[in-house]
This record gives sequence, C-alpha cells and structure tokens, in this order.
Amino acid sequence: MTLQSGREQIAGLRADWRAGKAAFGAWCSIPSAAAIEVLCVAGIRYACLDQQHGFFDDLTLVDGIRAIERCGALPLTRVATNVPWMIGKALDAGALGVIVPMVEDGADAAAAVAACRYPPRGTRSYGPTRAQLFDKPETARGFEDVLCFVMVETERGVANVDEIARTPGVDGIYIGPSDLTLAFGHATLAGPESPLLREPIEEIAAACRRHGIIAGIHCVDGASAGRFAERGFALITCFKDTTLIANAALREVASI
Repeated sequence: MTLQSGREQIAGLRADWRAGKAAFGAWCSIPSAAAIEVLCVAGIRYACLDQQHGFFDDLTLVDGIRAIERCGALPLTRVATNVPWMIGKALDAGALGVIVPMVEDGADAAAAVAACRYPPRGTRSYGPTRAQLFDKPETARGFEDVLCFVMVETERGVANVDEIARTPGVDGIYIGPSDLTLAFGHATLAGPESPLLREPIEEIAAACRRHGIIAGIHCVDGASAGRFAERGFALITCFKDTTLIANAALREVASI
C-alpha cells in the first residue's frame, strides 16, 4: 500500500469539503496501536487520539499516529489544553491536525492557530522530529499545512462564536456535546441530538456557515453521524472506542 504524504491527505480532505462531502472519524482513548488499527475500517477518514480525557503519553501518541497512518486515515489529536508547546509537540510527532478544547473567544482561537505556525506568523518552535521523516516540503512552511479545529463547548464560547469562527487560520469548530450540556446548566449529559442542545448547536453551525469554515461534531453512533452530515456538518466522529466496547459488552451480557 502506497501511503499519501500528510500534505496530500490534507489537500484531498479539503477538496472533499469543497465538494460538500463529510469526513467521518473514530475517536480513540485507549493507547493501543492494535485497537486503533481495528477501528480504522474502510470509510473512516480520520482518527483522533484523545490527549485530554484519553490515556496517551508521548510514546503511545506516536504509536497511535503510526497505526492511523498505516490504515491510510488522517491522524488528528485532541490536545489536553490550549498551550503552544503541547500543540507543537503533537504536530512534530506527526499529527496532521489538532482539536483544541475549551476555546471561548477570538484570542483563544488565535492562540491555537499561532501554535500551529512558525514565526513571524505564529509561536511554534521548529522541530518536526517525526513529521519530517515522511514529508519533505520545499520550505519549513510546508509543516504548517495542518488542520486547526477549536472546540466551542461553554456558554461563553457560544456567546463569542462569531469572533471565534472568523479567526484567520481556524479550519473549523468541533462541538463537544457533553461539556456543552453541562455549560447550559443540565446535570444529565445529553447526546448531540438532544433538544437541550438544539439551539447552541445551531448557533455554532450557523457561525461556521457565515464564515466559511467547517462545522464538526462528536456523535454517539453512525446513525447520528449520518444525520449531522445531512445538516451540513463535515468533520463528524461516529464512534468512540471505549463506548463501543462497553456497549458491546453490555449487549452480550444482556443476551445471556
């Protein structure tokens, strides 16, 4: 199997987005390359390694990225927090994009973008230690061709969604339904199709449309992911490893 370079994968994904096609992905919390390979089935365009609530350290992050690459999918990571060194380190390890949590205003969004770019356009320190093994851009600027998604998942973030969405360099907004549910005062966590989240999700999606960026969302299953694709969302997680395993275990025990 001939693997595409990172820039080829990103160019292909952007072309699909321009054509109105959604990208469906897997969400990985378990730091196992073997498990990630099992999840990256045909039709999965990306897999995101969760450094915020998952269990990835530096070494297992690289193993996970390698597994995603081997499957021909695009490796993303949700960094633990919006700090430059963490974003830069994930990109240096070979991630082709980051999803940055808890972004609440334009300044937060601009900081996330800057962490993906080298001076004078950003704050990223040069050192694509692993990324440079498989991609040879003509200049260092080629390593800046990565995806930067920010998460709007708080009440303040929704209030400032327009300034977030119009931040230069932001590729899209990824919605985290669980934190969004808590932010709006609901103690019971809701899925992305809950009536509790209808208004804030539509506010975020509308801001993405106005500013020409991608709307992304974390779904609980493939059926829900398909419905969000019909609504114009284009970076859509359709399952999470821990949820899949837990649901399968509960189903089998119930069938005994």
